[in-house]
Amino acid sequence: MPQTLTPATELALKASRPYPNDSAEYRAAREALLAEEVELRRHIEKVAAMRRALPPGGVAGNYRFLDEDGRNLGLADLFGAHDALVSYFWMYGPQRPRPCPMCTAFLGAMDIPVRDLSQRVSFAVFGRSPVSRQLAFARERGWRNLRFYQTVGDDFARDYRGLAPDGSEWPALDVWVKDGAQVRHFWGSELGGMQDPGQDPRGAPDPTPLWNILDLTPAGRGTDWYPKLEY
Repeated sequence: MPQTLTPATELALKASRPYPNDSAEYRAAREALLAEEVELRRHIEKVAAMRRALPPGGVAGNYRFLDEDGRNLGLADLFGAHDALVSYFWMYGPQRPRPCPMCTAFLGAMDIPVRDLSQRVSFAVFGRSPVSRQLAFARERGWRNLRFYQTVGDDFARDYRGLAPDGSEWPALDVWVKDGAQVRHFWGSELGGMQDPGQDPRGAPDPTPLWNILDLTPAGRGTDWYPKLEY
């Protein structure tokens, strides 16, 4: 039987408490926004349930990766004790003098939480540059917990939307599941062209904490600012 939910407006009214010197106009607008935030939370839960209910995805090919010890591994080798693997392909190919600042912002926000994430799933970072080069940059940034792998050849990057025909790179966040002896693609971020008019390219949902925090501020994420490797 479907669960009956309390109307969002009622929850907002119940949770709403004035801060010092709030005006009546501010509090009314905040309560209306709070109701929308409740609806957003519920929609996020609905989308997450739809994601979990996806039918089996395609079987992954025999892609190979090199770890920091030079071992040649397949996707199935990267799961560890878990049945789910989250991978992030970052824009740090051998032709790039420095990594993509956007990818850096995302991975920087993952380096500490990955210690918690790895209690439930495995997490791997893929790049087209040698692992030693990826690790050198990671240590420069102070990252200590992420696991880096070099893709062997470009088949993986091309097939899973990390490498365009013209050689340009794109970030790719993917989730994989074990299905017996096989590995299946469970979910991919599918970034290309999902932004609305006036927006920079972004995922749906956008997993980067940087943007989620900026969205809480009066100016938002803006239209003319991007993260940099140095300020």
